[in-house]
Amino acid sequence: MTEKHVLVSVPDTALRDALGEAPEGVGIVEWDMSGPAPAAMIDIVVPPYMSGTDVLGALRGVTTGLVQSQSIGFNGVADALPPGHVFANAVSVHETSTAELTLALILASQRGLPDFIRASQERRWAPERRASLADRTVLLVGYGGVGQAVEERLQGFETTVVRVASRAREAARGHVHGIDELPNLLPQADVVVVGVPLNESTAHLVNDRFLSLMRDDALLVNIARGAVADTEALLDHARRGRLRFALDVTDPEPLPDGHPLFGLPNVLITPHVGGASSAMMPRMARLLRSQADRMLNGQEPLNVVLRT
Repeated sequence: MTEKHVLVSVPDTALRDALGEAPEGVGIVEWDMSGPAPAAMIDIVVPPYMSGTDVLGALRGVTTGLVQSQSIGFNGVADALPPGHVFANAVSVHETSTAELTLALILASQRGLPDFIRASQERRWAPERRASLADRTVLLVGYGGVGQAVEERLQGFETTVVRVASRAREAARGHVHGIDELPNLLPQADVVVVGVPLNESTAHLVNDRFLSLMRDDALLVNIARGAVADTEALLDHARRGRLRFALDVTDPEPLPDGHPLFGLPNVLITPHVGGASSAMMPRMARLLRSQADRMLNGQEPLNVVLRT
């Protein structure tokens, strides 16, 4: 009987090092998908992180068992992935890092850290009493893994959390509202965290009407995808100064140098680094080891979101 063997391609030494010694029956090769495939058949292919969908064309003519993304979002993949492949996203990898950044953005915005930093750079002592996170109502628009991880980290901050998903349901921590209820929920929130997947129904979800429903001085945090928000609407409301914004994602992305969103005192921008922390690699390695183990044992892979 032939012993089963699984060949895994990883895009760089960072992930290879995180995997450590290959488990028995698993072979690992490095392939960043910029050149020819190292083999005609690769059981699990891991594309480079944040490489976009263009690299998926390198899989044309390659037989794979699984294409394992390093990202949670997969918009655009269906159009770029050649036929005959199974695609899995990276649920369980980025929730920790993204939730941490979300809390950092909320706290920095609420407590005025960007203003204090600007004053410090100007060598000025500029104390000011700012709004706490405590006693605020936080509206989570999107209640998947990231939304739930954000809620976990909000538990110690004495907030009221309101959950919104595509449909109403009951969850372990309480009621989840349907997205159709947003018009009634937005005016109640001090902080609105947008963490929905990007698809046809959520593109430009955050538009002029959405923003107009938010209460004065409320904070919008976008950790989803840039195109979930209408950039012109964001810019218009930001310039008016009624709302505050913390954006880890933008449209376009990267945001061009000199873009008018930069430099506005009520806008805090981070360059799509929600998952970019030291927490990513060990969790990505854990997921990849699990996928290889499941393949060795004839089990279905985790996190499959697309078959072409």
